[in-house]
Amino acid sequence: MPFGQLVLGSPGAGKSTYCDGMQQFMGAIGRQCSVINLDPANDHTNYPCALDIRDLVTLEEIMADDKLGPNGGILYALEELENNMEWLENGLKELGEDYVLFDCPGQVELYTHHNSLRNIFYRLQKLGYRLVVVHLSDCFCLTQPSLYISNVLLSLRAMLQMDLPHINVLTKIDKISSYDPLPFNLDYYTEVQDLRYLIPSLDAESPALKKGKFTKLNEAVANMVEQFGLVSFEVLAVENKRSMMHLLRVIDRASGYVFGGAEGTSDTVWQVAMRNESSLPDALDIQERWIDNKEEYDDMERKEEEEQEKLREEQARAAEEAGLGAGSIPGIVPQIAAGSGIRVTRKQPKT
Repeated sequence: MPFGQLVLGSPGAGKSTYCDGMQQFMGAIGRQCSVINLDPANDHTNYPCALDIRDLVTLEEIMADDKLGPNGGILYALEELENNMEWLENGLKELGEDYVLFDCPGQVELYTHHNSLRNIFYRLQKLGYRLVVVHLSDCFCLTQPSLYISNVLLSLRAMLQMDLPHINVLTKIDKISSYDPLPFNLDYYTEVQDLRYLIPSLDAESPALKKGKFTKLNEAVANMVEQFGLVSFEVLAVENKRSMMHLLRVIDRASGYVFGGAEGTSDTVWQVAMRNESSLPDALDIQERWIDNKEEYDDMERKEEEEQEKLREEQARAAEEAGLGAGSIPGIVPQIAAGSGIRVTRKQPKT
């Protein structure tokens, strides 16, 4: 049973960067992963693309032939994909049981009220895919109450429209400490606690709108979000391995993913941690890790990685001196995921 992530988010939220980083991290823990580009405007991807919608249709062709603008062209391209699902299904068959990341366009219409994207993934579910929506938002939205509430509403609408297991993520969280101080702790925003506490900040942000009718509107929005009780956020720093590990575990829980055999062939720190419940940080850790004591945590994690690298080098030298070659266990072939800094091993196939 293949698994996959639908990576959604507004332009600039970091979707392609996330796909690149997640693919590298999955490769480092021994999980076969492929990325599919569904953005007809993305003519340059950072990651190796297993399947590209631009091989079916390009935004430039649509805009030239049908006299459409960029947004209309992307909507048309997804409708074209919906009408040519055989192309996507045949491409997925070639990937076998690979874990798939779908890099989706950034136009919010596609996952708020347009049906093509939802219909495409409904079809994939019927083929046996277990899918999770990963909706990315830039953490800069936390710096302004209006931006934050807008992102909460966008996330809520996407959850209702896509009707799939859904993980909302605040990206670039490693930059949050460089912005203006937040009026509340980070867990207030990630847990989407009572939004009525933000109403005074909303009034202060736009004094011209500080009138009775706008205050009532803000209160109505806050009450609606609270009544649904669906939205919450995870946080992510793509270049931080612990942050990636935490988010992947949350996604695996949502999809029901069970670790495959290839992931059990090594006992590296990251593979062990993926199975260790104590590695899951709580909300208080988030505030301390990314705002209150960010530099101290960065230094501590850097030292830990240096010590782990020295230990790996010592084990490799000891294995060579013992005559076992590069791998310390017979029948195991070490592999290094490019740029990951993590040692991965997989069993050799029996002959």
